Amino acid sequence: MKTLKNIMTFAAALALATTFNVRAGQAASPVLAELSTATAMELPAKAAELVSQADSKNLKQTTIDVVNAAVGLNPAATAPLLCAGITTYSPLRHWKVGPGQKVGIVGLGGLGHMGVKFASAFGAHVVLFTTSPGKVPEGLRLGANEVVISKNEAEVKKHAGSFDFILDAVSAEHDINAYLSLLKLDGTLCLVGAPELPLPVSAFSLLMGRHSLAGSAIGGIQETQEMLDFCGKHNIVSDIEMIGIDQVNHAYDRLLKGDVKYRFVIDMASL
Repeated sequence: MKTLKNIMTFAAALALATTFNVRAGQAASPVLAELSTATAMELPAKAAELVSQADSKNLKQTTIDVVNAAVGLNPAATAPLLCAGITTYSPLRHWKVGPGQKVGIVGLGGLGHMGVKFASAFGAHVVLFTTSPGKVPEGLRLGANEVVISKNEAEVKKHAGSFDFILDAVSAEHDINAYLSLLKLDGTLCLVGAPELPLPVSAFSLLMGRHSLAGSAIGGIQETQEMLDFCGKHNIVSDIEMIGIDQVNHAYDRLLKGDVKYRFVIDMASL
């Protein structure tokens, strides 16, 4: 429990540092610079000190208006938009996903379920790829027009050469070449999942069809605000399970088993 609180305190200090950085328009925040000089053992104490200084100077208030969520959205379900939300929104916007396009979403988890929601809201024809037959109803509920079981090679091949864009949200080992072959001429596959091991990529998967393989991590403050405004307009939030702080270990065990729909959110009132 102590370790968890240390991590949360460190995260608060990092958020504070990011806020100062945005407001000052500097390349490196002085607060973040202080954190970077601390050793691993010193980080929790240094982070707590910086947060305490912010409290004494009434500076924590500045973190509230960096981005503004729409009134009416569930705050708990809005919180993951700042992670899974912007991580999927940014590449879909960057590659101009919209009406008339066929878009694939690989994986239905914390990232994938947001990818489906956004791609559908942008007006694209959305095809979800999942290894779990039990997730077919969920995919359709979230906005997918079609759900394909990726273990069924015959069904996957029916979509060969037909996608404008594919968002790969899988962080486990998988055959990325199978999805590259589904792209049409000049199509792009973008990774937002982060597998632990390198994924083998066949040169011919890129050469044939002039396909592009890209990656995307997250968006900036301006784009995050744009995303929150879009979510407010279209009533989009993350699907979450609220838990108390005493349920963290159990939630972690469930997370390892993929048993979460689709983000755990800790009720801070339970601390």
